[in-house]
Amino acid sequence: MSNLLAARWQMAISLGFHIIFAVIGIALPLMMVIAEACWLRTGDGVYRFLARSWARGAAILFAVGAVSGTVLSFELGLLWPHFMHFAGPIIGLGFGLEGFAFFTEAIFLGIYIYGWDRVPPLAHWLAGVIVAVSGALSGVLVVSVNAWMNTPAGFLLQGKEATNIDPFAALWNPSMVAETLHMTLAAYAATGFMVAGVHAFYLSRDRTVRFHRRALAIALAVGGTAALLQPLSGDYSAKVVARTQPVKLAAMEGQFKTERRAPLRIGGWPNPETGETRFALEIPGALSLLAHNAIDAEVVGLNDVPKADRPPVRVVHLAFQTMVGCGSVMMGVALWGGIVALRKRRLPDGPWFLRAVVLASPLGMVAIEAGWTVTEVGRQPWIIQKIMRTTEAVTPVSGLWVSMVGYTTLYLMLGVVVVLLLRMQFRRSPGAEDLTGLADAESGK
Repeated sequence: MSNLLAARWQMAISLGFHIIFAVIGIALPLMMVIAEACWLRTGDGVYRFLARSWARGAAILFAVGAVSGTVLSFELGLLWPHFMHFAGPIIGLGFGLEGFAFFTEAIFLGIYIYGWDRVPPLAHWLAGVIVAVSGALSGVLVVSVNAWMNTPAGFLLQGKEATNIDPFAALWNPSMVAETLHMTLAAYAATGFMVAGVHAFYLSRDRTVRFHRRALAIALAVGGTAALLQPLSGDYSAKVVARTQPVKLAAMEGQFKTERRAPLRIGGWPNPETGETRFALEIPGALSLLAHNAIDAEVVGLNDVPKADRPPVRVVHLAFQTMVGCGSVMMGVALWGGIVALRKRRLPDGPWFLRAVVLASPLGMVAIEAGWTVTEVGRQPWIIQKIMRTTEAVTPVSGLWVSMVGYTTLYLMLGVVVVLLLRMQFRRSPGAEDLTGLADAESGK
């Protein structure tokens, strides 16, 4: 295994592991404060118990996310020292502000968990709101750094050195709004559906349990709303990519030929040797229309790009199709639930709908992993678009496969610990026979 391949695999494994906890840290606190708001409004102790249960889960996942995030910060310097030497002064503001948001989230999460019955109810709820806001802000700041790698800004390049650095311009780079909006909605959609799947499973076994019914309603409200909004942010993101990274767009769509009225492809298998994407369902002119708002607009193809500057088209195209497919299924389930809820004025709980929610529950996380594959692999061979190649950024230290194996083992161990802890949490979920006393006890009666 080459040094470059080992470094890329280690970074991919680290990001793929950490991102799961990062997105849950963004979305779960929102559901937590919604549950507590329902308790404050209705006095129903089931909502209070639900908020406390989600808070304990958030604390577990926050701790593991902190560990994996710390590892990532070390890996940036250890694996990619030349990248950090060049980019550190430019993107340092984003990382610094993210650290502030992270510590704010940690402080107020502690207040939220240990402040029940110790601070006034409204102040306790506001602590949860701060956790939710700071968690989302933390994600936005980190993604803004990734957006800068795709569309670098805020400096002048003199030779191989960056001068006239403006960290605020770097933070507010051309891709920042598109990427942060798309990622934040993805976090809410993925976490909402994942949580909804758990409670839909338990509700399918006993539909009389109010705990799971309340939890499913909140999780679907958050996840379903985000899933329905996501296509709008996806369309905006695609337009930004078409303008700023046309080669990435060509890889995403398997577009080899530069042409007007370029078709939108559903499925297909790109063949870089023959320069065609076979077995795809093509919608004539749709890619030109979606990317440039004009059916006659020209779309750049990979054949006009030197081979050394092309990303691995098969990986990018298949990851993009996976992301879109998963998002489409989630949107369909969200529409199903929303239409039934509006017609019947109650939470849909039919067996087929609950099965659909359970089956769709992991798709959000799959879509996020696929989306990050598109973002990172689609930028290759650049670590900073048009500025620095990935081969120029990697450390010259040999034997990186050893650290790759070590860190992968660490992540596997952390994953096992998380699964065991969350299983303990699920076992504490109350049944129908427990809720009468629970509601009174959790309401403080």
